[in-house]
Order: sequence, then C-alpha cells, then structure tokens
Amino acid sequence: MRKIFLLVIVLSALSDPTYGQQQKLQNRPYADHKIFHLGFTIGVHTQDLMLTQSGHTDENGEVWFSEIPSYSLGFSVGIITDLYLNRFMNLRAIPTLHLGSKNLVFKEQVSGETFKTGLRNNYVTLPLQVKLASTRINNYRPYLVAGTYGSIELASRKNQPILLKPYDYGVEIGIGCDFYLPYFNLCPELKFCFGLNDMLEKDRSDLTDKELIKYPLSLARATQRMIVLSFNFE
Repeated sequence: MRKIFLLVIVLSALSDPTYGQQQKLQNRPYADHKIFHLGFTIGVHTQDLMLTQSGHTDENGEVWFSEIPSYSLGFSVGIITDLYLNRFMNLRAIPTLHLGSKNLVFKEQVSGETFKTGLRNNYVTLPLQVKLASTRINNYRPYLVAGTYGSIELASRKNQPILLKPYDYGVEIGIGCDFYLPYFNLCPELKFCFGLNDMLEKDRSDLTDKELIKYPLSLARATQRMIVLSFNFE
C-alpha cells in the first residue's frame, strides 16, 4: 500500500505542467540592457585565397596552375565594442589582429613540375556587425552576426613570388552563443569572412629574380576568405 501511495505522488508530480519547466536562477539578469559595453576576443583562424587561373603561357611554353592544398592555423585577438539598439539587436565594432599564413603550390601543366611558396600575412581588421540574438533561455542565448569589414596588411614582404595588396574589404556572417557566467559572458563564435577585393598585385617590378615572374602571371585574380573560431569575453 505504501508503494502505491509513493507511485501516486510521483505520477502527480510528473503530470504537473510546471514540472521540469522552472527557470533556473539567472546570472546577471540585466546584462543585456547595458547601453554600451566593452570586451575582448581571442581565437584561431585559417586563411585562404580564391584563385582564378589566367592560363598564361610563358616564353618556354609552360603553363602553371596554383592551389592552396592545406590550411595553417593562425591566432586572432581583438577588442569588442557593443552598442545596445533594442532587445534583440546590437551594433558592434571589433578591431582585431590576425596573425597567420598561406601556403601556395604551383604546378606546371605538362611536366608536373611543382613550386612551393608561402605568404605570411598579419592583418588588422575592423568589422562592423549587427548582432541578432534570440530570447534568453536561462543562462544562454544563441545569436547571429552579419556585417562588413575593412582590413590592412601590417608588413607585406616584397620580392616574393606572390605579393598581395595591403588593403581589403568584404562581408562576414557567423553564429554564436552567449553563456551567462556569474561575472561575465563567455561567447564561442564561428565566423566566415569573404573578401570582395582582388588582392593580387600585378605590378611586380620589385622582383629581382625574373624567373619568378611566371608565377604571378599564372594568376588572374585572388580574393581572400577566412574562417574564425573565437571566444568572446564580455
């Protein structure tokens, strides 16, 4: 009889529509209502180039093609500035330093001869984003970001087979989630950046080794792409 009584109590609790739906205690419940706040971001990224081949034939009858066969991890660090617009929308500017590299492989069409070269690129980017967030669920809140950016190369090295222009601009889109901790928000974020500018420097009068000129001539266009995984502290 006692077991039946306990079973009735348990079933009654489970049938209660509020059972399991009680909200947890929210950390920093008014954190999203700040008009302006600062933070910082750290993360890793991979740099890529969208290469358009020119099909150029050099004086020896060679035709070279290029690709980036693998990606190298780079480091990113930046400062977050966030302006509250309404309950679901914020405007953000995040000046960020990206330290990374790209590895290119050129291959001759007939002989199969290969040539490898690397590009070390250190960029400062200034993204201007709109952050669109969902309703807060206890202590987390998913969001989307979208916007545009400009970037500048800090130290381009001349007399290299491939030289990129120092300035770029593009669009970016990403997803993330705010986790509300007792003293700050931790926000993992995945972002995709698409450059719109042709970054290939076609004036290569800086090349002292004229044997290298066939490699930039084999390309017609190069636009940048980047994937960034960051952790924001706000």
